[in-house]
Amino acid sequence: MTVIRLTKEFSFEAAHALEGYDGPCREIHGHSYRLFVTVKGVPADDAANPKCGMVLDFGVLKRIVNEEIVSRFDHALVLRDTESGAELRRVLTERFDNVVAVGYQPTCENMLGDFAARIAARLPGGVALHSLRLHETATAFAGWFAADNMD
Repeated sequence: MTVIRLTKEFSFEAAHALEGYDGPCREIHGHSYRLFVTVKGVPADDAANPKCGMVLDFGVLKRIVNEEIVSRFDHALVLRDTESGAELRRVLTERFDNVVAVGYQPTCENMLGDFAARIAARLPGGVALHSLRLHETATAFAGWFAADNMD
C-alpha cells in the first residue's frame, strides 16, 4: 500500500491583537493568511468506488476547512477571551458582526493548534492530518506536524 499526501491551500483575511504583548502586534492589525493543509492516506483501490484512486476528494477537504476555519476566521477580528478584554469585546460586537473570541493568544502558532484539532476531528476514516502551514506574511509562517504532536 502506498501512502500519499495531499495538500490544499486556503486563504483568508483576518485581524488580531496580541493582548499584553510588548511589541507592535499588541495593536489591532491584519494579515492575508495562507493556510496549507496536508492530509495523508492510502488511495481507494475498489474499482466500483467512484473515488477509486483518491485518498480524499479535494472537494471534501475544501468543505471541511471552509466550514471549520475559513468561514469562521475570514474578515474576523480575533481576540483572546480574557476578563480584562471583556468590555472591549462587548463594545466591538455591538458594532461589528465578526469578532471571534478564542481561548488562547491568537498567534500564528496557537491558531495552528486550534486549526489542527478542528480539521482532524472532521476527516473521514483512513485519512489523517499530516501537517499545516500558516503564513501571516509572504515570508513568515509557522508549521504544525502530526508527528510532533503524538501523545
